[in-house]
Amino acid sequence: MFELISRNYQMRQNNLYQNGLVIWLTGLSGAGKSTIAIGLEKKLNEKGYFTMAMDGDLIRTGVNNDLTFTEVDRSENIRRVMEISKMLVQKDVVVICSFITPLQRQRDANRDALGHKYFEVFVDCPFDVCEARDVKGLYKKARNNEIKHFTGINAGFELPDRPHLILNSSKQSAEQCIMILYDMILPLIAEISPGK
Repeated sequence: MFELISRNYQMRQNNLYQNGLVIWLTGLSGAGKSTIAIGLEKKLNEKGYFTMAMDGDLIRTGVNNDLTFTEVDRSENIRRVMEISKMLVQKDVVVICSFITPLQRQRDANRDALGHKYFEVFVDCPFDVCEARDVKGLYKKARNNEIKHFTGINAGFELPDRPHLILNSSKQSAEQCIMILYDMILPLIAEISPGK
């Protein structure tokens, strides 16, 4: 039985030719996390890497549609995403997560659970720039009390204390951010794929 499991694992590795990694983008709403995640996934897919991208909108309309935006529910939202990511990365999938993840203890829990398979990216952008962008109209709704517990207005954001990478999306273009991130993670996912 063990030989069969071992052979199946080897076949899977031979099919994917990549190392699994969870790339976790954290930052305020409007910082550019999703734009960077989408661009990175596109670039990786073009190079033949198998990826799975998840963001707050996608997860909250499905798996986590029972959760609110209280601190307890937001932590549960992150915990569930981390558990899904953990399963995927064990199958050598490159997982790209785009979540505000406002508390350091949430990010620490991710790091503890995923170990060296966790790569944290802080998409740093000043609050006023994020609010000026307001691409989803969320800041306006929060200002009008239509959204409770909104990060930056009536809920806090703790700056990450040890991200692997900081991208300044107010000074660097989305394309620059994507390329910087791509160049940093490529050696981590390509260790067993010298042909890529």
